[in-house]
Amino acid sequence: QVQLVESGGGLVQAGGSLRLSCAASGHTFSSYAMGWFRQAPGKEREFVAAIRWSGTGTYYADSVKGRFTISRDNAKNTVFLQMNSLKAEDTAVYYCGADSSPSSPALLRVRLAYDYWGQGTQVTVSS
Repeated sequence: QVQLVESGGGLVQAGGSLRLSCAASGHTFSSYAMGWFRQAPGKEREFVAAIRWSGTGTYYADSVKGRFTISRDNAKNTVFLQMNSLKAEDTAVYYCGADSSPSSPALLRVRLAYDYWGQGTQVTVSS
């Protein structure tokens, strides 16, 4: 069982930065792939970024590539999402997920690949 708690969301002006954190409980965190998804009002939850358990494989949605960076610290059971050059369209609730299976890069972009989810953190970007 893994419990995930996101933090770091807030209100920021367009062009600004935020760093989200996702703290995980459970001794198997280091073996899980982790992902960030987001959900805007009235929209489906969409893939943002994912990282393999070793940290060597990272994957991004085209809409955030070059602006967002996913990383992890397995010693601290935490995954991060550094968000730079934020835009109004980045406004959403951001969720982190944990995938206990060795999913392919393609599958890591799919919500159903993840076994555990956090409660989400709100990110609002004002234009």
